[in-house]
Amino acid sequence: MNSRLLSIIRKEFIQIWRDPRTLTIVLIIPILQLFLLGYSATNDVRDVPLAVYDQSHSSESRALLDSYRAADYFKIAYAVNSEVEVRQLVESGQAKAGLIIPPDYAQQVKNSNAQVAFVLDGSDPTVASTSLSAAQLIGQKHATDVLSEKLVRAGQGGNIRLPIDIRTTVWYNPDLESTYFMIPGVIGMVLSALTAMLTATAVVRERERGTIEQLIVTPIRSWELILGKLVPYTILSFFNMLEVLALGHWWFGVPIRGSLALVLIVSAVFLISGLGIGLFASTIAKTQQEAMLTVWMTLLPSIFLSGFFFPISAMPQALQLVSYGIPLRYYLVLIRSLMIKGVGPNVLWGEALSLVIFAVVIMSAATFRFKKHLD
Repeated sequence: MNSRLLSIIRKEFIQIWRDPRTLTIVLIIPILQLFLLGYSATNDVRDVPLAVYDQSHSSESRALLDSYRAADYFKIAYAVNSEVEVRQLVESGQAKAGLIIPPDYAQQVKNSNAQVAFVLDGSDPTVASTSLSAAQLIGQKHATDVLSEKLVRAGQGGNIRLPIDIRTTVWYNPDLESTYFMIPGVIGMVLSALTAMLTATAVVRERERGTIEQLIVTPIRSWELILGKLVPYTILSFFNMLEVLALGHWWFGVPIRGSLALVLIVSAVFLISGLGIGLFASTIAKTQQEAMLTVWMTLLPSIFLSGFFFPISAMPQALQLVSYGIPLRYYLVLIRSLMIKGVGPNVLWGEALSLVIFAVVIMSAATFRFKKHLD
């Protein structure tokens, strides 16, 4: 590494150190992003407040309520005395569901034709869909238990055998912790967002201050100027990645089942894409504000179309096709598979190859335009 390149790298580190805003972005924002998304961005539905209108007040109705109480999906928060109260609680948002038990429920159970009403607040589809599935499963389980008890009393307990026995097993994430899905995604967001923004503003800052022309007339070659600008932010981005990776593992308990070396290699390849986007934005923008807006124009599609929040398979076909042009899509598949599943490169070579192609194309185009712009 020659002295000219070292001088550019040293100058960039000095500028970063003297800019408290940049240091704050680099060191604090990734941690805040990790904790905010790790704790708030979750699809886990627990303790849904339930309003109960029990008109039977029998041992059978209490057994049904015990079944719902035993599951951690629902919390019996309100015991009301009319259907009007159930509606009022659901309309006000105090209760997300209501269970209405008819007066003759005990007799219906004895006659094997019992019916109860379970109403849900559908204004929040995520909570409603999970609550609907949970309510049906709990009800079916309780109905099976009641039927088994009746057969035992009739002396036919030994003949109880369900026609189908489905035994489920959840691989990789038995407890279905949403942080297992979210934390690896945060690593991708940190690498793509911060790398692109820092790179774009660093180059534009030189143009705003009028120092880019001074650098051009020096003996520094164009590739040395580009590399000298990118190396410091590459190092800082890798530090952020390791920071989020360590906190995600030790604080949130997200496992790293795959090879750590593969995680770093894949992240390095993805990092090149972020650097290329930032470098390309710097050739378009004339101010740091323009550079930030340009980068955000690329980040918003990445956030929503990469599978970071929403499954790609649930998107319209047109948006699924657009997602193939987003590098973050491939990186999220790679990082989640490496960390959670612990798979090897033989399984992920398709996504890895796509990520390499994107990195080469984006960085080559950005470098070519940057050189041409300087000339």
